Amino acid sequence: MRYSFRRRLLHLFFPTRCPVCGQIIGAEERFCGECTDSLSGYSGSFHIEGAAGFTAAFDYDDSIKPAIYLLKNGTDGNAAYALGGALADRLKAEGTAKDADIIVPAPMYRRDVFRRGFNQSVLIAKEMSRILGIPADTKAVVKTRNTKAQKELDRLSRSVNLKGAFAAVPDRVRGKRILLVDDICTTGSTLRELTAVLIDSGAASVYCACCCKTPSNNKKTSV
Repeated sequence: MRYSFRRRLLHLFFPTRCPVCGQIIGAEERFCGECTDSLSGYSGSFHIEGAAGFTAAFDYDDSIKPAIYLLKNGTDGNAAYALGGALADRLKAEGTAKDADIIVPAPMYRRDVFRRGFNQSVLIAKEMSRILGIPADTKAVVKTRNTKAQKELDRLSRSVNLKGAFAAVPDRVRGKRILLVDDICTTGSTLRELTAVLIDSGAASVYCACCCKTPSNNKKTSV
């Protein structure tokens, strides 16, 4: 109730807008009706090596790209609320959220967080934590070195780029069933590397979830 009141109060001074088209919407709405109808729910099948499973809220296409742009480029607006809420709903519908002990967001290198002002995966994880009632641990895993932007690399280079770039805190993950969260999954290289690091550090299991998954030519894809 307190959270809802805060959103309604904020809405009076800074009206809530659809993160796709910018139209003013209700204080607790995620997208406008027209944009909601245009979004494509994820319906693919994707495998992350070592993970217990994978899911996403939406296909990453032109309909959802404006919201991702807002989320990633420092003008979040309603994007984290909308995307995190949609992913939480997806996990609840699939029945996978109830098995998680903690939510762990994909980390960014500290210099990148400083430049952007936030880590979008942390915003998503906190929104999911509020809805699912599962604690978000933003310190369970860290990015220990800077890497090239994944979007600039081909599939093979993406995997090599991230080798040794992450470290987990064993005391925070040991024996835990972890819900690993990121904004977009393309080839799965980031999630695969993080999953390996978490399992090697004693995590009982890792389930991967993203707001969006890029389309693939094959219905069944593995990394």
